Amino acid sequence: MLKIALTGGAGTGKSTVARMFADLGAVVLSADEIAREVVRPHTPVWEALRREFGPDFFHEDGTLNRVKLGRLVFAEPEALGRLNAIVHPAITRELERRLRELALQGTPLVIVEVPLLFETGREGEYDAVIVVDAPLPEQRARLKARDDRGEEEISGLLAAQMPLAEKRRRADYVVDNSGTLDRTRRQVENLWHLLQNRLDKARETG
Repeated sequence: MLKIALTGGAGTGKSTVARMFADLGAVVLSADEIAREVVRPHTPVWEALRREFGPDFFHEDGTLNRVKLGRLVFAEPEALGRLNAIVHPAITRELERRLRELALQGTPLVIVEVPLLFETGREGEYDAVIVVDAPLPEQRARLKARDDRGEEEISGLLAAQMPLAEKRRRADYVVDNSGTLDRTRRQVENLWHLLQNRLDKARETG
């Protein structure tokens, strides 16, 4: 099974590109979606977060207040480290379980959306890496519109990630998401054909 990582920076449009791949028939896994699942109320990760950060970071219904916790961790790198130490191992275990399941089902190719791929040093686990790129002003505008984040929080979030220029340098493929959705979709379609050709060659060589 070919495993293709899809990554980029905050606000570059990774999820949009992932949906485009899914529309073309790709099997897509999202580390962000898994992250939401592992922090559901009364899961082991949820319990650990309650102990570490306290009840003030949870809504009345018990769900994690991701916005409030996000403001804390991107303002305080030490808090981000504590959060990652709790959440990332659980995300990794669940992602690996799903990948094993897909492999057993005979899935030929899977695209995995991993926001912090390079930051966590996991790029070597994939056969190829796609980076979604966008200019910094667009990143900031999208983050503000999507999550209503303040400028200081956005700066902290972006500073906690590897610079996009370095991610582009390490990528096998780059999707430029700075233009219209149609332009991005054409790039995704072209890349999907390239990946299908890569898969065909892998099958030919056994």
